[in-house]
Amino acid sequence: MTPADLSLTVLHAVRRAVDDGALRVDVPPTVKVERARPGGAGEYASSIALSLARSAGRPALDVAGILEERLRDAPGLREVVITGPGFLNFSLRRDADAELVRAVREAGDSYGSSDALAGTTVRFAGPPDLTESRALLVTETVVRLLRSQGADAGFAGFSGPSDDERGESVERVERIHVHPGAHQGEVLGVDAARWALLRPSPQDRPLDGPPLLVQHERNSLFRVRYAYSRVRRLLVNGRQLGVVPVYEHDAPLHAPELLGVLRDHPVVLLAAARHRAPDRVARHLEATADALLAFQHTVLPLGDEKPSAAHRSRLALAEAAGTVLAGGLSVLGISAPERI
Repeated sequence: MTPADLSLTVLHAVRRAVDDGALRVDVPPTVKVERARPGGAGEYASSIALSLARSAGRPALDVAGILEERLRDAPGLREVVITGPGFLNFSLRRDADAELVRAVREAGDSYGSSDALAGTTVRFAGPPDLTESRALLVTETVVRLLRSQGADAGFAGFSGPSDDERGESVERVERIHVHPGAHQGEVLGVDAARWALLRPSPQDRPLDGPPLLVQHERNSLFRVRYAYSRVRRLLVNGRQLGVVPVYEHDAPLHAPELLGVLRDHPVVLLAAARHRAPDRVARHLEATADALLAFQHTVLPLGDEKPSAAHRSRLALAEAAGTVLAGGLSVLGISAPERI
């Protein structure tokens, strides 16, 4: 179960409570679910009960109790606990990790795509009105992100059928405001040039180009692409050792950080699309790479160690991480080399 799945599960619980008369509120369009903070219970938490309490005319703890009753048997959830003034805290089932890895591997580069923004039409200012290099690049990337979430997105005037042909009107043309920056593809290469413009927030200055060509851990682009190349090498070495990537439920992994960032990937893509912020994807890729690189040393047998279910499961998890890295880089228009 991903955070997006959990958000929908909680939203369905709210809708059920309204339908059966337990709550009298307007059902919100979405429910925010986030990683539980240190000291909290479970892996995820939501403040939805506090948000609904005022309109429901009831204490937040009562609202939380009503929702908890409707979440007890939800697929993928092991436990729902109410803490503080009415926070809902969620623990996932033990096999939820296996379901996550399976979902990533089956979806491939499309993991994180959704129809969350289906029915949304967005048109952006483009050429000839828009000529600044960074603004064009950021806008093109945002269009790709929006389309990955089901939106009908493109440039005004020439991307797709006209408004008259659709029989509908587009209310306005958006323009993404950015700090200007030149695309230095001829100097840095396409990948580094794009990372320099997309990694910072659009309103911040672009990254300095030359450091992105240095193969060092301080270079965030190198770290992300190196992490992907390590996954490819682990798969090759695994085949040589007879270890195939298969996630087994009971195998000890000790990789909560890596599993967490994989679960967060769909939420990050949707947030990046909604907020017109490709830098969110880049930062998430860095977090994924760092978690993978910290985990990689445990994946395959060392020395005389015999291959086990744990190694097969860890290799499957590493492969899933590589899939997320490659998919995220693809959204940014950056290549994922198998060797660095």
